[in-house]
Amino acid sequence: MSDEARMDRRTLLRGLAGVGLGLGVGAGAGAGATVALRPGAADAAGTTAAGTGSGAPLSGARVEPLGAHQAGVTRPATPQQHCLLAVLDVDDADLAGAADAADAAVADLCDALGQAVGELLADAAGVLPDGPGDLTVTVGLGPRLVRAVDPTLPGAEDLPAFAGDTGIPAGATGGDVMLQLCGSDPGNLEPALEHVLATVPGLLPRWRQRGYRGPGEGFVVRSPLGFHDGIAVPRTEEEQAENVWIADGPLAGASVCVVRRLRLDTAAFRSEPAARQEEIVGRRRDGSPLSGGTIDDDVRLQAKAPDGEYLVPPRSHARAAHPSFTGSRLMLRRGYAFDNGTATDSGGEPVADTGLLFICFQADLRTFVATQHRLDEGDDLMRYVTPTASGTFLVLPGDRDGGGLGAPLRAGA
Repeated sequence: MSDEARMDRRTLLRGLAGVGLGLGVGAGAGAGATVALRPGAADAAGTTAAGTGSGAPLSGARVEPLGAHQAGVTRPATPQQHCLLAVLDVDDADLAGAADAADAAVADLCDALGQAVGELLADAAGVLPDGPGDLTVTVGLGPRLVRAVDPTLPGAEDLPAFAGDTGIPAGATGGDVMLQLCGSDPGNLEPALEHVLATVPGLLPRWRQRGYRGPGEGFVVRSPLGFHDGIAVPRTEEEQAENVWIADGPLAGASVCVVRRLRLDTAAFRSEPAARQEEIVGRRRDGSPLSGGTIDDDVRLQAKAPDGEYLVPPRSHARAAHPSFTGSRLMLRRGYAFDNGTATDSGGEPVADTGLLFICFQADLRTFVATQHRLDEGDDLMRYVTPTASGTFLVLPGDRDGGGLGAPLRAGA
C-alpha cells in the first residue's frame, strides 16, 4: 500500500472532534461488513481455489468479498470454525477540527479499513505464509460513529442494558469499530488483525475474544450446553432479504449486528436431568421440537399434552424467543463458543469462564432488543447465563463496485 493510501491519524479523525460523543466509554461486540479482495475471479459459488505461493494447501476455499453485502455474515453459508472478534476505540489524542467534518472522517476511516483488508486478502503484504484461504474480515461501526454521520441512520442507537448486564465491566460495552475475523486456519487470525491495526492508525484495542465452532452444516451447531443452536434462522436469499439486510436508503445491504459474550454455567445446566434440560430449551438433544417433528420444524406453541399442559413449556427458551410473541423479524445467529479458562464471579469466587460469543445480524435493532426483553421476563435458560460483554455495530454494505467501504456514508451525508 502506498504512503498516500495510508491515511494519517489527523486526516482520519479530525472531523470527529466536537461532536460531543465522548470516547473511551466501553466496548461491546458487533460485526460489520467484510471488506475485501478486489483481484481474482470467483466461480459461481463465490469461491476461488487460488494457490498460496508456498505449496501449502489452502485452509478453505476463498470467500468472494465483493457484492451487495460484506462477507462473514451469510457468506460462507457454513461459518468457518474459528473466529477472532476485536472491538476497538478511535483514539482521541489527535482529534481536532470542526464537527461538520465528522461524516467525512468516518467515511475516510471506513475506506482505510477497506483498503487494509483488501491488501490482506489479496496477500499483497505477505502477512499470511500460506495465503488467506477462506479468511473473512467483517467491519462494523459503533453507534457513536454512526451518529457522527447522521443520528437518524440505522445503527445510531445504543444497545440498552438488559437484566444481568449490571456486572459487565465498563470496558466491555459499546465501542467504535468491530472487526470480526473468521477462518478455517486459526493461525491466520491474529496476524491478520495485527496487519489491519498496523495499517490503519488511530485505533485502540478495547477487548477481543477468540471463538470456535464444532462441525456442522449451515448455521446449525451445538452450543456449549450440548443443544443445537442456529435452527430458526433466515436461510434463503428471500428470507435474508426480509430479515437480515436493510432494504432501502444509502445503507441498503447493511445489517445491524449485536454481540453478547455470555458466560454459561454449563456444570449447573448439565447437572439437571436430561428431560429437564429439554424442557428448559424446548427442543430435544437431536434438535426436534418438544411439540413434535424434526430439527427443521418450528415449535408448535399451541400444542398440548392430554393433561392440557403445553408440550413446549411456558418458560422454555424456544417459546420465549419465538418472534410471534414480539412481533419482530428473525435474526441470523452466527455465534461461537469460547473458553477463557477461569475468572472470578461477583463474590470473588473462581468460575469457569466459558460460554457463547453470541453474534446475530438483523435488519433493525428492535428485533434483538424485543427478543432479549422477552427472554429476561420468561426464559428459564437465563438462570445459567451471565453477560460479560455487550454491544451493537452497523455492518456497512459490501463494496459492490470498488467505490470504498465508506461510500454509503458519503452518499447519506
